[in-house]
Amino acid sequence: MSAAAVAAAASAAAHAKRRNSTTTTTKKTNHTPYIHHLSFPSSPPYHHNRYEIYKRQDWNKFVQYLKNHHHGHGQPPFSVRRCSGSHVLGYLKYLDQFGETKVHNVSCKYYGQAYSSVACSCPLKEEWSSLEGVVGRLRVAFEEHGGSPGTNPFGSPVVWLYLKEVKVCQAKARGLSY
Repeated sequence: MSAAAVAAAASAAAHAKRRNSTTTTTKKTNHTPYIHHLSFPSSPPYHHNRYEIYKRQDWNKFVQYLKNHHHGHGQPPFSVRRCSGSHVLGYLKYLDQFGETKVHNVSCKYYGQAYSSVACSCPLKEEWSSLEGVVGRLRVAFEEHGGSPGTNPFGSPVVWLYLKEVKVCQAKARGLSY
């Protein structure tokens, strides 16, 4: 082994030894001792991933939607377990008002143009891929909250047909074919 290789190996070993050591210092401002680790902890604290956060937010929004939009006069709040595909469709249509995707109407002169940034009176809608993601997350959340896969309204054929229609409609409005 060459002298350079031996020196590199020794340097790496010394670096590893320093990296694994721990020092303790005390802050003078609040008199609270703390330990400064020079290496990463073996198991990082658990953090929710983005999917779990969105799933929880979507579930809470859907439950709130049902509470606000399906509460009759003098009737108890609508139960998620009694929810059907038509309730899910109502929710997806409700989400359109918050969409940011310009969808040209058939009568618009920009209909069929992929990227027209021209101001027209065509509506802003929720993008179909976003709706599909919401439905997928809500389908999982429904079952996590005790719902049966066989009665899952988010897996209803009417919901998936609606999503397909939205996809085709939005694609045609942008001049794409699926």
